Amino acid sequence: MSDDNAERIARDGVFDAGRTVQRRDRGGLGTLREPAREIPIFATTDVLVVGGGPAGTTAAIAAARLGADVILAERYNHLGGLSTGGLVIWIDRMSGWDGDHLIRGLAEELIDRLPRDAIRGPSRSLWGSREEDAVAAWAPRASAHHGVVTWAPMIDPEWLKLVSLDMVTDAGVELLLHSWVVAPLVEDGRATGVILESKQGRVAVRARVVIDTTGDGDMFAAAGEDAEGDIDTDTIHHCANTASLLAGVDSDRWLAFRTGDPAAFKEFMRRGRESVRHFILPMTGWRDDVIVFMGPRFAGFDVLKIDDLTALELLSRQSVVDLLNFYRANAPGFEKAWIMLTGPQLGARHSRRLVGVKRMTGPETKSGQILDDEIGVSPSLGPNLPAVSVPYGALLPRRTDNLLVAGRHISTDAQTHSFMREIPQCWLTGHAAGVAAALSVQAGVAPRNLPVADLQAKLAAQGAYLRTAATT
Repeated sequence: MSDDNAERIARDGVFDAGRTVQRRDRGGLGTLREPAREIPIFATTDVLVVGGGPAGTTAAIAAARLGADVILAERYNHLGGLSTGGLVIWIDRMSGWDGDHLIRGLAEELIDRLPRDAIRGPSRSLWGSREEDAVAAWAPRASAHHGVVTWAPMIDPEWLKLVSLDMVTDAGVELLLHSWVVAPLVEDGRATGVILESKQGRVAVRARVVIDTTGDGDMFAAAGEDAEGDIDTDTIHHCANTASLLAGVDSDRWLAFRTGDPAAFKEFMRRGRESVRHFILPMTGWRDDVIVFMGPRFAGFDVLKIDDLTALELLSRQSVVDLLNFYRANAPGFEKAWIMLTGPQLGARHSRRLVGVKRMTGPETKSGQILDDEIGVSPSLGPNLPAVSVPYGALLPRRTDNLLVAGRHISTDAQTHSFMREIPQCWLTGHAAGVAAALSVQAGVAPRNLPVADLQAKLAAQGAYLRTAATT
């Protein structure tokens, strides 16, 4: 299947269902006043990381490995966020188009710690290959793009949960699961901790530096920082859905049909679009009897609203039943398929983006410029574009001191967000935020006043790939 066809199919998998959601008018019911109360201080720490997704996981590990006292608060019962609970088991490209391993450091260590049978991707010798047979073998498994084999493996989400927990606890991080952080503590323009809710009730955690890795920018928004929410409607990156795993699939038979019989596959696609309201194609998983539906992807929803979140869950789960029934009856290899898991976390691709000290923009990211405050390097979107320099300033709020931001809500435009929201890029920015937080605590300065050369040197020492003079 050509890259053009793959992109067309991806766009075809977007459904504007948000117009149909029943958003109830909840106004006119009045308000009530919550009585003032004393909130007990539950803990104090050097660095508090809010959200245990990809960015929060690497931030906590990085800070703790530099000797900081770290608390990581996570609302679910696991770490990894969308890469585990969201079933985004395809880890998008970590290599450049020439095969260089760009996203390294803690991201690389997380991947390397997975058992051999918990990951599937091309061998290191093939990264960057344009050899026809290699591309043909890996393109159907989403590891070859634009005629180039890349490092974009499929992983077992349960093993990534375990590896993430092991690395966090081994680093000495204090982990608070089942804890929903509801508000930042801000005093005199400085973040000083958070208020969280749990089965124990409402408590406070004091911290010298807070890292917002919530994915939705909950902390920086509540602290009064500005956010952007514009989207590129021509892409999938504003869509939301709950993903699903199907087991009992013969992936070899499915791929042989998909790639080996173009006429039959074209007819299959026609019948699918006619028969199934929200028809999409699956991706093969880390083993031959598992596939993942990363959608259907639904547009027009606001993932910050309760009614929309509820409607998305209902739509996603009904859609996977419809897909299962059609694939069982029509797709070779799916005759014995069954629903293994629907994601415990909804896959929100976009909500808020920080308006930070620096803003990553499309023209800048396509320029090839190596920024003075580079804290990592992202692969570009295509072989004709240079690798992308990720600036420290995109992690820094404009006003609130002692607050850092990492993950999909860093400071970017809508175009750049399309790749900076991916799992590897979240690992990258989380790693940088964790190192910056620990160094800020040690130096007794706000993160915005931290010497960038010190940050770059420590990142390089922890295995991150940088191109700055400070690391050569």
